[in-house]
Formats: sequence, structure tokens, C-alpha cells
Amino acid sequence: MNNKEFIAELASRTGFSAKDTQTLVNNIVNAMGDAFQEDNAVLVPNFGVFETKKKMERIMVNPASGQRMLVPPKLVLNFKPNQTLKEKLKGGE
Repeated sequence: MNNKEFIAELASRTGFSAKDTQTLVNNIVNAMGDAFQEDNAVLVPNFGVFETKKKMERIMVNPASGQRMLVPPKLVLNFKPNQTLKEKLKGGE
């Protein structure tokens, strides 16, 4: 499902126009991004938790040349699904 299809589906379920729905989704994504910038987790009820985790610096080896390189630390986004969502996906519902 691409962004246009997602907005159309969400608009039909909520009864809002596609333009209003797009604005709402953009505001939600921006608010989540601001929370991640402040190192806060975002809990979406009955869905899961989005949080940032820090990956430490590490040494990696280029398999083609055998050269060792230092990879700097970075923040990555992590998602942990809710237990009910996990069960729903396992059951194929």
C-alpha cells in the first residue's frame, strides 16, 4: 500500500476529506519525529512502541578488500509490536 492508497483508505474510514487526512497524517509524523529528536518513545495503543536506540561505534571489515573501517555511533529507530498485534499477525487475521 503506497501513501496515496493509505490516505484514501484512512479518509474513507474517518469521513474526512483526503486533503484533511493528509494534513493529519503529516502532523502525526512530524510530532513523532520531534519526540524521537528528544529521545522519547512513542506508544501507539494496540499497535506498538517506536523508540530510538543508540548503536555503538564498531569496527567493520570490507569483505572485498579486507580493509578495516571504524563505523561511527548512530541512532536507529526501533519498533516493538504490541502482543495483540503479534498474535493477530501469527494467526493470519
